[in-house]
Amino acid sequence: MTERDLDIICIGRSSVDLYGEQVGGRLEDMKSFAKYVGGCPTNISVGTARLGLKSGVITRVGNEQLGRFIVETLAREGVDVSQVSFDPERLTALVVLGIRDKDTIPHIFYRADCADMAIRPENIDCAFVARAQAVLVTGTHLSQSGVEAATRKAIACAKNASTKVVLDIDYRPVLWGLTGHEAGENRFVADDTISARFQSILGDCDLIVGTEEEIHIAGSTSDTLGALRRIRDLTNATLVLKRGANGCIAFPGEIPGKIDDGVSAEGFPVEVYNTLGAGDGFMSGFLRGWLREEPLETCCRFGNACGAIVVSRHGCAPASPSWVELCGFLEHGTATPRLREDRRLSHLHRVTTRSRDWPEVCAIAFDHRKQLEDIADRLGAGRERISAFKLLVAEAAKRTAGAGVMRGALIDGVYGAAALAMLSNGDWWLARPLEKPGAVPLEFECGDNVAIEMQSWPADHVAKCLVFYHPDDPQDLRHLQDSRMATLYRACVDTGRELLLEIIPPPGSPTDETTVAKALTLIYGLGIFPDWWKLPPDTDPRAWQAISEVIERHDPYCRGIVILGLEATPETLKRGFQAAADFPLCKGFAVGRSIFQGPAEDWLSGKIEDEIAVEEIAANYRQVIDLWQNRGAA
Repeated sequence: MTERDLDIICIGRSSVDLYGEQVGGRLEDMKSFAKYVGGCPTNISVGTARLGLKSGVITRVGNEQLGRFIVETLAREGVDVSQVSFDPERLTALVVLGIRDKDTIPHIFYRADCADMAIRPENIDCAFVARAQAVLVTGTHLSQSGVEAATRKAIACAKNASTKVVLDIDYRPVLWGLTGHEAGENRFVADDTISARFQSILGDCDLIVGTEEEIHIAGSTSDTLGALRRIRDLTNATLVLKRGANGCIAFPGEIPGKIDDGVSAEGFPVEVYNTLGAGDGFMSGFLRGWLREEPLETCCRFGNACGAIVVSRHGCAPASPSWVELCGFLEHGTATPRLREDRRLSHLHRVTTRSRDWPEVCAIAFDHRKQLEDIADRLGAGRERISAFKLLVAEAAKRTAGAGVMRGALIDGVYGAAALAMLSNGDWWLARPLEKPGAVPLEFECGDNVAIEMQSWPADHVAKCLVFYHPDDPQDLRHLQDSRMATLYRACVDTGRELLLEIIPPPGSPTDETTVAKALTLIYGLGIFPDWWKLPPDTDPRAWQAISEVIERHDPYCRGIVILGLEATPETLKRGFQAAADFPLCKGFAVGRSIFQGPAEDWLSGKIEDEIAVEEIAANYRQVIDLWQNRGAA
């Protein structure tokens, strides 16, 4: 028998959800939209992966940018996408949604001849299905003959391999052609033909989950108890009735005389913000328990908790909790029913659902503005040449960073816009500055509306901010800088942006091995939790020990530290890297002028041509990479 290296395979809808960002108004009045992956089985594949299950998905997407967005997003979430196929003719499905109030979530499905409705039996690999403990099918893919045949083949493959079959009824009348496009939020229209279609597969299922309306369509009656009994006549599956805020009730055997006599679990008292996706969250949580053979009460509790978390946030898949977050919610509860405003829970969500791991970052930093302006002015070169020079640095970086190097760069949007575009291909760790160069106290180059500035950036760009900061700074200066750092951090949280905070003691200030660690302690005390720290290349291991202890104590989920250069010589960088070698939080470097300063002066003065500048920068960058990678050699 095939080794079962997957827990769950989800089959069916896969779309891009465009969620209106203005809440409380008509869909007609939305001005901007957030882009997420969507579709019931796709959401569940993400939700289960975040909860520690090994999930896979069988679907089709368009051979275009939105299809690649779905596949890349699922892969970053840890979902097996080997059975996602690209359709050369059809487009990826779209859904446009808005949140008017907790009971009114208008949405329009753009699914006419879409890619995921072109799944056919030949897209179902029985060997792949046999690798999983369970396969999940959904109602929409019973609505047309082609996808119905694919669904039935998947069920047959599962039964042949003793793989369990899970049905999420997922009834959307509009997708069965029973309502107009504007009625996408309508959840129930009775139809005997559709009921018969569902009933034809119930006997093959091991777990069936649905809302009351969905139980009604599957059971061909609007009497909930009667519908449950009709379903039970057709299947021995465990039945789960979702009841929204009232939790859920499971029926592992005979349907009792009263619905409440089933195995029940209460819901969680949270403020409903967005009902869409709650069912997918519920299914993800329930499956985490069910596939780990937890008691039904525990499965229901997991499902209710995940549903409560998702229903309190914007979006579906991105709102799904991680296992760490779910456990924290169940153990500690919440400080407010408005879960999206619970800072502890939101922080756990933020740091445990990051989309990509960066075990090492070897970054070339050329976000400098004032320093290069000073060089250009001193040499009589036009400042407009700085942008061209930064393209040369980017080209040198591309040539240098090869196999075995986690590539990174710090680039500004003032002179480095073209270089940013060159390297923004999804493979690079990229950070870009927000601070006004040299400003003490901290000022932002874009003014105070940093959130608006960051909204214009590609999603994976990290917000970088340099602060000249000392624990013994005057109180009024510290207060002002603290306030601005807090504003920046809140903007990063609100926009889903990672933060790289660079802390440098002011030039000439007294320092010892505890100075930076004390500064970090003060910043953590403000409730600021940077994803990354960028710190000077201290050559004293005691400094790195103190810094590591502070970070581990306050934020065990911190991404880590990148070490800056400060125009250090190779020998100084070597000693700094060696001093940090025994501290796992030191993940790499972000070095700039030590790499490009000499070539910048020669190129801007006209002493060398483009290719020589690129070669020299690449050689310097390679030298720093080698120093980092050999740091453990005393």
